[in-house]
Amino acid sequence: MLNYVWAVMLIMGFLVGIMNGRAHVVTQAAISSAKDAIELCIGLLGVMCLWTGLMNVAEKGGLVRSISRLIRPAVKFLFPGIPDRHPAVGAIVMNFTANFLGLGNAATPLGLKAMNEMQKLNSRKETATDPMCMFLVLNTSAIQLVPATIIAVRAAAGSANPSEIIVPIWLATICASIAGIICAKLLSKLYGR
Repeated sequence: MLNYVWAVMLIMGFLVGIMNGRAHVVTQAAISSAKDAIELCIGLLGVMCLWTGLMNVAEKGGLVRSISRLIRPAVKFLFPGIPDRHPAVGAIVMNFTANFLGLGNAATPLGLKAMNEMQKLNSRKETATDPMCMFLVLNTSAIQLVPATIIAVRAAAGSANPSEIIVPIWLATICASIAGIICAKLLSKLYGR
């Protein structure tokens, strides 16, 4: 569906540019934006590879198990449907750690792994479970200590002070996480399985 929305927006943009006699401006903007997007992606690729590698080393070195034991009470409260020693717990902890460090792009493969592990516990494969919904809420709101990706994007865009957004991000993500947990728990009580 989203592909259709983007296609319509692109076609409309080109049509409006042609009708206004500014097709060359639209073409130049498209080429310039594509160049900027490639430069940004290459810049972020290094950060993402570094943190994904570090997360894999942390998982293989036992750090995830240690962190998992530390936050087990919170995980047990937030995800009561997942057994204590299930692989989903480790994937959830890794995802939360990556998000906490502000590495949303590095957290994506970890989030997919967590969802796959939780899906193995799901008896009705076509419907998301309460733990899956809670994970999605927390992954989306993601409390961030260091929003590294956003700081990198701001720095690449030429911001004079790319890290000035840290405190507002702390407040926004904490409020979003609290609101998300409350809503997910309430909806779980009303409609959960």
